[in-house]
Amino acid sequence: MDHAAATAQTLDLHRLELRYAELRVLDTAAITHLAQSIALNGQLVPCIAVAGEGNSAILLDGYRRVAALRQLGKDTAEVECWDGDPVQGLLGVLARTRSRAFVPIEEALLLRELISMGSLSQHDIARRCGRDVSWVSRRLQLVTVLSDEVLKAVRQGKVSTWAAVRILGPLARANSAHAEQLLESLRTTPLTTRQLATWFAQYQGASRTVRERMVEAPQLLLNSLTAKADEKNAERLREGPEGEVLADIRILDAVSARLARRLSALAPSPADLPPAVTAAVGALQPALAFLQCHLRKVFPDEIARDSSSRPDAASARSGVTRDQPAVEAVA
Repeated sequence: MDHAAATAQTLDLHRLELRYAELRVLDTAAITHLAQSIALNGQLVPCIAVAGEGNSAILLDGYRRVAALRQLGKDTAEVECWDGDPVQGLLGVLARTRSRAFVPIEEALLLRELISMGSLSQHDIARRCGRDVSWVSRRLQLVTVLSDEVLKAVRQGKVSTWAAVRILGPLARANSAHAEQLLESLRTTPLTTRQLATWFAQYQGASRTVRERMVEAPQLLLNSLTAKADEKNAERLREGPEGEVLADIRILDAVSARLARRLSALAPSPADLPPAVTAAVGALQPALAFLQCHLRKVFPDEIARDSSSRPDAASARSGVTRDQPAVEAVA
C-alpha cells in the first residue's frame, strides 16, 4: 500500500469515526498546546484515516489533532485517506511511529488490537511494521501485565506508563487489593514519578499493618518522610559543622566495631579469610593509614596520651573482646 501517494483532503469532523480513541493516552496539556499551534499556524500535519461505512472515515492517527480542532470550535480537519482496511492502516501507522508522537503503551494497545482483529501473528506484525519480533513482544508485555482498570487510568492520563509498569504492575501481582486501593488513591491525589518510587521503596520494607495504611493514604507517608527530612536538615543546621564531624566519628566507631566482629566470625585466622575479603581489607589500609596520620597531626597530644593509656584500643570499645583481630592485622 503506497501511503506516499495519498493526498490530504478536508473532511467534516462528524464524518470521522473515532474507533480507536481508547487506544490513545489522554494528554490535556498536549492537546491545549496543539490547539494553540493550530490557531497560529493552521493544521500542519494531516490526520490519517481509512474508508469506513458510507461516507465515514475510520480515524487511525490524529486523535489529539481532532480534539484540538474541536477545542478551537473547528468543524473540519485535514485528513490523509489511505487505501486498504483498518488492519493495513494500523500496520502502516505503527511502521511510522519512529517519527510520530506515540508513547510505548499506545503502541502496545495498537499491537493488541491488531492481533485481536485478524489472523496476524507477532512475526507477521513485526515484518509488516518494519520492526523485530522482540520489539513487538516487549510492547505487548506492557499491556499483558496490567489490568483493564490500570490501562484505563493510563489512557485517561491519571497514571503514567512508568507508574503502571514499574509500580502498579508488580504490586498487582503481589497484592491485587493493594494495587486497586493505590490506583483509586492516585485518581484523586496524583503523585509524581519520584514520589511513587519513594512510596514503593518504603512499601517493600514495611510490615503488613503499615502497608494497609500506606495504600489507603499514600500522601500521608510522603508527608511524614518530608517532615522527617526537614527535621533532620534543621538539626544538621543547628549543630553546624561540629555536629557533622561528631556524627562521622560515631559512624566510623560503630562501623569499625562491626567490621571487627564480622571478620572474627568469618574466619578464625586471617589466613582463612576469602581472597576477596583479604584484598578488600588490604585496599582499605591506605585510607586507614591516612586517617591515622591526619589525626596525629591535628591532635598529637591526644593521640599520644590515648595510646599510652590504652595499649589495646579495640578491646576498650564496648562489645569487642580482646581476642578479636584488629583490622590492620588481617591484610
